[in-house]
Amino acid sequence: MSLKNRNAVIYGAGGSIGGGVAKEFAARGARVFLTGHHEPALTKLADEIEESGGLAEVAVVDGLDETAVDTHAASVVAKAGSIDISLNLVPRGDIQGIPLVEMSVEDYVRPITTGITTNFITARAAARHMIAQGSGVILALDSGSAQGSPMMGATGSIDAAMDTYIRNLAVEIGPHGVRALGIWVAGIPETFTPEKLSAVNNQLPASPEMVENVLNGLKEARMTKRSPRLAEVARTLAFLASDEPRPTCPSSLRCSTSSPIWRPRSRNRPSSRS
Repeated sequence: MSLKNRNAVIYGAGGSIGGGVAKEFAARGARVFLTGHHEPALTKLADEIEESGGLAEVAVVDGLDETAVDTHAASVVAKAGSIDISLNLVPRGDIQGIPLVEMSVEDYVRPITTGITTNFITARAAARHMIAQGSGVILALDSGSAQGSPMMGATGSIDAAMDTYIRNLAVEIGPHGVRALGIWVAGIPETFTPEKLSAVNNQLPASPEMVENVLNGLKEARMTKRSPRLAEVARTLAFLASDEPRPTCPSSLRCSTSSPIWRPRSRNRPSSRS
């Protein structure tokens, strides 16, 4: 599962998932290009990667600014020769725990607009270069919330849109040797903090006890009765980004694609993404 000589661009790399995935990619030989709004967090992550013998570069890029994304993608290709992996982890601003009939238009529409816009912009930028070079992998995260998850606000709607977008993109770019892949993942324990829960639902008390209660609820809702760990998610994304034949996902994750190059085997559904 080597990513040696691969150039990976991670948008929204300053968060918990971004940090874990970036370290995993770098440990497997990839040169990671970390982007986001908060340079100190990105620089700290890059330093940690380089201290472990990896290669990392930092750039402040707004994932909702198509000119900035296109310019950065072109600079990566000019400097490194290619973009081999693209992963978008830009926060969407989901609001959960409020009945839909009580939710404001702004809170419902924001994650849909933000999520599909940034993923479209970054995937398009990467795909244009990948098609030209005849190879590459575009990765995305969503969840099974679209299958019927109450009190999740617009999370189900944007996850459904992302799932469809990735499938359609995969069909279009697959014949050019480029893959588009998504995984369903939710409730990663290492990413849960009282502050993050309050950002999603300000009606929840910001306490360690509430974090534990939410995680236990997610775990009980799963077929496997366990939540995916950050290391599992990072390894799965590295697996999908590699040249391993017919990759499959851990039991707590689901991968989705319509690429004619590759089809998943797993059909397990997790609960909604946090």
